[in-house]
Amino acid sequence: MDKGPEAQLLKTAAVLIPPAEKIVITVITDNLADATRRDERIATRPVRRTSNLDAAMHAEHGLSYHIETMVDGRSHACLFDFGADARGVLRNIDLLKIDFQKIDAIALSHDHWDHQSALIDILKAKREEIRKVIPFYVGQGCFAGTYSRRPDGSIIRATELKKHDVEQLGLVRIVEVTEPAQIIPGACLPGRIEQVTDYEKVAPTFLAKQGGDYVQETFIGEQAVILHAKGRGLVVISGCAHRGIVNTVRQAQKITGITKVCAVVGGFHLTGAKTELIRRTIADIKALAPEYVIPTHCSGFETVMAFAREMPDEFLLNTAGTRYTIAA
Repeated sequence: MDKGPEAQLLKTAAVLIPPAEKIVITVITDNLADATRRDERIATRPVRRTSNLDAAMHAEHGLSYHIETMVDGRSHACLFDFGADARGVLRNIDLLKIDFQKIDAIALSHDHWDHQSALIDILKAKREEIRKVIPFYVGQGCFAGTYSRRPDGSIIRATELKKHDVEQLGLVRIVEVTEPAQIIPGACLPGRIEQVTDYEKVAPTFLAKQGGDYVQETFIGEQAVILHAKGRGLVVISGCAHRGIVNTVRQAQKITGITKVCAVVGGFHLTGAKTELIRRTIADIKALAPEYVIPTHCSGFETVMAFAREMPDEFLLNTAGTRYTIAA
């Protein structure tokens, strides 16, 4: 039994996340691939077996994770986000030997093409392996439609996934979450993420539709995965963090009552951001004192380089196919 200060916090928290003895995060696909990058600290890179292609991961402007928890000696697994190019993502799934028979749930951070376009084809390809009527967790208004204003003023739909297309497969049970919800033992979704910082704003280029009008998108239903590494604190995994990566971590702290942060992983949505925004984000992440910071996907080159420079002991460069193992 965990008798430490984190356990005491858990007793009074609104959301009880069982501490995991081990957490394994496998990045199925991401924007960067590097077949020659070496293992480092908690990161294990794909290993070449019989040919160079065995370690050649598909990379894309997309993101997908396989997350495994070990709680009380039992293993549980879920998928979080699904990437864009089904052929490439399925290739990575096979190379990484992801076992769909052991997946207990799937979840989507938000309904943008680079996080869900591959979902339907993945489900079809793994129809005989995946557990039938597996829960598919989505946030509020997931299928309502998100739009983007282009530089020329035109507006395009930024989503492709339709609820009917998912349901007619007969493979998943859609669960909409608006409050914190456990998806597998040791991992939960926040339901919603409050915006408490004064600088993390949703980009004005993102729009939602109300009646016949376009209004500012809020991404109120965007989800992250919150895990509790036994004795080490929170592990927070974002998709794009449109509502802010600092806000996302602070929400995790609020709903769990755990202040200690072990790792912050995911898209920070700072591509092309102004230097001051990047600086303030890094300052607040520093103040959280995580053991590891792993920016992925939409974090942006300048942001990745700034984290590498400002937090060299905590920073890890992510590549497609990397496995991160956090053990008690």
